[in-house]
Amino acid sequence: MSRPRRFLPSVSLLTAFEAVLRTGSTAAAARELDLTQGAVSRLVQNLESQLGQPLFLRERRRLIPTEAARAYGRDISRALDLVARASMELAANPGGGVLSLAILPAFGTRWLAPRLAGFLSAHPGITINLATRLKRFNFAAEGFDAAIHFGVDDWRGAGHLRLFDETLVACAAPAFLRANPIRQPADVHALPLLQIETRPTAWPEWFRAHGLVAPLPRGMLFDQFAPMTQAAIHGLGVALLPEFLAMPDLDEGRLQRLPGAPVSGTGSYWLVWPEARADYPPVVALRDWLAAETADLRAREGAGDGADDGDRTRTP
Repeated sequence: MSRPRRFLPSVSLLTAFEAVLRTGSTAAAARELDLTQGAVSRLVQNLESQLGQPLFLRERRRLIPTEAARAYGRDISRALDLVARASMELAANPGGGVLSLAILPAFGTRWLAPRLAGFLSAHPGITINLATRLKRFNFAAEGFDAAIHFGVDDWRGAGHLRLFDETLVACAAPAFLRANPIRQPADVHALPLLQIETRPTAWPEWFRAHGLVAPLPRGMLFDQFAPMTQAAIHGLGVALLPEFLAMPDLDEGRLQRLPGAPVSGTGSYWLVWPEARADYPPVVALRDWLAAETADLRAREGAGDGADDGDRTRTP
């Protein structure tokens, strides 16, 4: 796509404008950019001339940004950050590419991290940068190449690969269960139930699956699984945890399963990626690797709808 040169100012013009907007003066911007104050002023004036409108009001040797300039500056700042990041990534890894992946904290710690060495061994030229995100975000604004998402395949403008469904298991610390014997699911009614913000219907669904009516909520509320798991380990109540997350603590005896079968969660774990990055080699490599890593899990789930097992792209 051809881009009118008028609307593609040079990086020198944009960096001068962004520095003046951020620091509040041409003098401060000049010190930061290692330029003279006059040079910075000329760069800003040239940008205004190229855009055909003023960006600053000049009052008694002070530059006051217009509202339009503030909005423009937010976009320019993000764009300059993306250019800088791309340049650093190329310099750091010119051969394989860098993958910026947003992960859910618990999934990243308990499921992805123990397996990641296998991916890096199979793709030695790829560098992965990880950052946690609890909620959905704008790919264009954040600059991620892909993300691990919990829920359903409804991320607009993104491709989806279902990894596996969530299965929830009720568990508590052995000492807690010795003090509060549980022989059947109905005995859980009287105990403090640890809850998490992102699964508000988890406990009602667990009780319903066991033919019971859920009690009124009582117990601590958490925004992440890690502190809720620790609360259960230290005897503060009963936790309903994703099975993959609970397994290490169950295997090592820090937690113990309660009577009653595990229940299906309210969603699945997905790899999602912006449409513009669908063919980016590191994204393709991660997608193929995750599909292979989770194939057995999906087979055990007996997924009925084959469409859920592959890539899916939804457009806005």
